[in-house]
Amino acid sequence: MSDLRTAAPRIPNYYAASTRRVTNGNRTVYAIAQCNLNLSQSVCQECLNSRYSSLDACLPGTNGRAVDNGCFMRYSSTPFFGLNQTTDLTPFLGDDDSSKKWYIIGGVVGGVCFLLLLVLAFFLWLFRSKNTSSRPQDKSTGSTNLLQGPAKYSYDDIKVATNSFSDDHRLGGGVFGEVYKGILKDRKTVVIKKTIMASSRGKMHVDDELKIICNVHHKHLIRLLGYCNKGPFLYLVHEYMDNGSLDQFLYGDKSKNLNWRQRFEIIYGTTRGLAYLHEQYHVTIIHRDIKTSNILLDNEFQPKIADFGLIRLLPEDKTHLSTKLAESMDSGYVAPEYAIHGQLSEKVDTYSFGIVVLEIISGKRCHNVKGDESVGQSLLEHAWNLYDSGTHSNLVDEGLDPSEYAIEDVKKIIEIALMCTHSPVSARPAMSEMVTLLSDKSLDEMPVRSTFHEEDIKFNVDTLTSVSSNATNSSIQLPGR
Repeated sequence: MSDLRTAAPRIPNYYAASTRRVTNGNRTVYAIAQCNLNLSQSVCQECLNSRYSSLDACLPGTNGRAVDNGCFMRYSSTPFFGLNQTTDLTPFLGDDDSSKKWYIIGGVVGGVCFLLLLVLAFFLWLFRSKNTSSRPQDKSTGSTNLLQGPAKYSYDDIKVATNSFSDDHRLGGGVFGEVYKGILKDRKTVVIKKTIMASSRGKMHVDDELKIICNVHHKHLIRLLGYCNKGPFLYLVHEYMDNGSLDQFLYGDKSKNLNWRQRFEIIYGTTRGLAYLHEQYHVTIIHRDIKTSNILLDNEFQPKIADFGLIRLLPEDKTHLSTKLAESMDSGYVAPEYAIHGQLSEKVDTYSFGIVVLEIISGKRCHNVKGDESVGQSLLEHAWNLYDSGTHSNLVDEGLDPSEYAIEDVKKIIEIALMCTHSPVSARPAMSEMVTLLSDKSLDEMPVRSTFHEEDIKFNVDTLTSVSSNATNSSIQLPGR
């Protein structure tokens, strides 16, 4: 951890992952350190030094996390990233004696230039004082004032981009209001969401939340580009995906266009996006509404998760499941502990992700499965029934070419999806563990159906059975990797 706190600020993306063998032991420690990209190198170093000190309280535990609004450190004896994702720290650690020598040289040179810098600093102070006195001050607290805020568009820009919110530009609607396709003045195509401003929480709250959302940068997450507020409405400007949402390809006229490799890449990319939101970004973000319509596809059919963090922008009286939000959410994706008792954790997203994986594999909607023997069954119930009988490979979409995939790989991914849907929250894997399972690690356990009692949230789970020797010795083969 000491090496990580030294190396991470010196790496361009402020992120490092490393492993270390325990001295005189047979255990390996996995650890990461990360800073927000908007911090300076010195602030990143100070933040990690502080988090490093706080990790002492975690010892002698085998897992530890230290989180700040600007940085994050974690160690664990359980792998939570692939061995091919580690960073060589050696070039970034440097030599202490050499560093001290350069500090001395720098001090001497700095002393020679001291008088000149004093004069320059005085005039610079006068210039900045005039500028800051004419700007509104940022009164947000914590490290949110270190984050770059989203661009602010005028209402006229939004109105022109959507042709006065015409039906021709309307893409649909959902939990967050109406959705429109827009074309900005620079001819850039964007998506504009029109929702009610969270006025009861105050403008400062909305500004802070927007800062958090717009600073999320990941290849599998939709970027928030900017916003506009007009009266009670908040308009959010997002990047636009030409291929639309995943549900259009699974159930629409384009259903034959997704081959096995594309489906696997969508599953894997979505896993990585959720793992970033849950554990790698400096603030934990729980999506709460993962479904196929919230997974968009770029020109190369790579997935991008949309609408993350937006639920925190809604007024307080609309963020609880007992309101219209619950009615707007697709109940087939919502975890039982959240739907019934409002118990919220990252594992709520894990459950929804498991349902999405079953839809991607089967090409069927989660609500019911068509067929003489399964009319009225949910897709999840149908998948469990097939698994119990050892025929879960029959869940695969008949439109897929069997020559494109190995049946054992498909079965394992179905088993992983079922693990995500366990009723006991503790039995579901974290999304970081899912990344490992889908990349270079074979399954250690087979899923076992669990029973959920709505009356008192008591769970009845059989002991997990181990995988057969053949399955244990084989790993999931990534298509095209």
